[in-house]
Amino acid sequence: MDERQPNFLIFMTDQQAGFSQMAESGVHMPNLERLKANGASFDRAYCPSPHCCPSRASFFSGLYPSEHGVWNNVDLAGALSHGPYDGVKMFSEELKASGYQMYYSGKWHVSAESGPGDAGFADGLFPAGLAGPFSKWENKPQVRDYRWLEKRNFVNEGTKSCAGAIPRPGYPPYRLYGERENPYGDEDVVSCAQNWLMNMDTHRPFCMYVGPKGPHDPYFLPGKYLELYPEHSVRLPDSFGDRMEDKPGLYRRTRDRFRLLTPREQEEALRHYFAFCTYEDALFGRLLDTLEARGLLDHTVVLYLSDHGDYAGAHGLWTKGLPCFREAYHICSVAGFGGIQAAGIRVTEPLCLVDYAPTILELAGINSPLPFSGMSFAPFLRGEKPETWRDEVYTQTNGNECYGIQRSIFTHKYHFVFNQFDYDELYDLEQDPACVTNLIRREGCEPVIRSMYEKLWRFGHDHCDHLGDPYITTALAQYGPGIMMKEP
Repeated sequence: MDERQPNFLIFMTDQQAGFSQMAESGVHMPNLERLKANGASFDRAYCPSPHCCPSRASFFSGLYPSEHGVWNNVDLAGALSHGPYDGVKMFSEELKASGYQMYYSGKWHVSAESGPGDAGFADGLFPAGLAGPFSKWENKPQVRDYRWLEKRNFVNEGTKSCAGAIPRPGYPPYRLYGERENPYGDEDVVSCAQNWLMNMDTHRPFCMYVGPKGPHDPYFLPGKYLELYPEHSVRLPDSFGDRMEDKPGLYRRTRDRFRLLTPREQEEALRHYFAFCTYEDALFGRLLDTLEARGLLDHTVVLYLSDHGDYAGAHGLWTKGLPCFREAYHICSVAGFGGIQAAGIRVTEPLCLVDYAPTILELAGINSPLPFSGMSFAPFLRGEKPETWRDEVYTQTNGNECYGIQRSIFTHKYHFVFNQFDYDELYDLEQDPACVTNLIRREGCEPVIRSMYEKLWRFGHDHCDHLGDPYITTALAQYGPGIMMKEP
């Protein structure tokens, strides 16, 4: 990097599985490959929660959900919170205070009580609704979304209407995939960002966040991208046939929704998902081309990432939710251009969304007083390895409106899941990377389980996670927090 502060272009997709950034996945991402060739890709990047709002709040704040306070979709009346705790600051506020031009186009979903205009993005906001007005939610019945009897779209007998449709008697119709031009208005989001890039003042550094809503379900996209994937050209994951009889009942109940699709429809869903990722890559390419046309690529740090993943057929599941499998937590994460010395490298050390805020501020040369839980991964972008770096990733969720306290750890060897609503899970990632066999009751695994609980409790203590209630019907962990303490 030279002495001038770099620009930032942040492109965050919604629900894009981390495997899609791998060239060996079969997903066509030519523009992301261009970025990878001029930067670093992180093969083991994770979100802290498989849900839009808590993960996006972690990205902007550098904190875990237990620290910033966002647990669910903030714009639903039944959410546990409608925005971050008072006093939580975003990295974008620091950039603005340092003189950056701040532009925001697309999805926010961090708070229902404030918008990106309140987080430093004051120079450009699209759509206009991101500017507010916002107000505190009132905790009274009148604001709750309980008037479903008046909503005619619930009048549904649950008949099979077309390919990809999932019958749900008494619920609104749902179709997992199909074709549509300009899904979610993502082309408008990118066109707005392009217009700003073509007309902005280049004498001051800028940070532009672009947040399309694809490839979020339902997987509807322009048909021309499907042509890149001939029928029967994609293969469902190895774990697709997992009966999950050794896993929590909620997992099976969630999967049973999707078992209403035929095997052919399941395959078509994955084909549409692949094509949707390629569509988002094409939109991203338009921004790269605009930066290049204005001579800005060499001084703009370009970040491509996703807020969380998608099961994409793993274990017979789609979208995201409480089933705690890697596919829902594994995200895209690539950083390139902007003077980044690392070129074409693949980093295998684990990354988390909480690491982005401190990294961006370090690259901008800003010494921030904000109390980040993440670590700057800037050394990797210089082709170096930090002196200290994590070898484990911790996750936190209280459920995606289907509430349930769940915490997990990904290590090189194991994936451990604490389910307060059901029995736990333990998978040997070396012998069983698809996580088909739950070892939680396997003889000889007790020392591993205890060590995992010790790690979870220590992490919870260090990150203000309120899991220590000792009441008899809520303290259901196999080992409580006292196992961290030495005997008197």
